[in-house]
Amino acid sequence: MSKNIEYYMNLPYTIEITKRNDGDGIYYFARIEELSGCHTDAPTIAEAIAELEEIQRDYLEIKLESGAEIIEPNEDLPSGQIPLRMPKTMHKQLLNAAKKEGVSANQFAVVHLAQALGLPSNFNGEKLKL
Repeated sequence: MSKNIEYYMNLPYTIEITKRNDGDGIYYFARIEELSGCHTDAPTIAEAIAELEEIQRDYLEIKLESGAEIIEPNEDLPSGQIPLRMPKTMHKQLLNAAKKEGVSANQFAVVHLAQALGLPSNFNGEKLKL
C-alpha cells in the first residue's frame, strides 16, 4: 500500500483533548500528540475533533506534497492487559456492582477507569465516538 493521505488519516494517532477555562469561558483544546502543530480549540468536544481532523488532513497533505517525513504513531503500545491485585472484599464489591449493571467485571472496571481518567466511557483509544 502506498502511503497516501488516506493511509495516514487512518493511522491510530494519539488524540488528547483538554477542557480549559481562560476566564472568558470553557473550551476544549485538542491536539495530535505525534504531529507537532496539529492542534485546535473549540467550544465543544465534537467541534474540536471535527476541526482537528481537518487540520490533520491539511498538515498531512502539505507534508506529502513537500516530501517531508511524516511521523507515524508509536507501535510500541502496551498490550491493554494488566494483572491486577485487590483485596478480596473489593473484588466482591466489584463483582456485585458489575452484576447489578448487567456487565462483566472487566467492562465495569474499564468504564470506571476511563471516567477516573477524565475520558468519556465510550472512549476506544483511537478516536472519540460522540
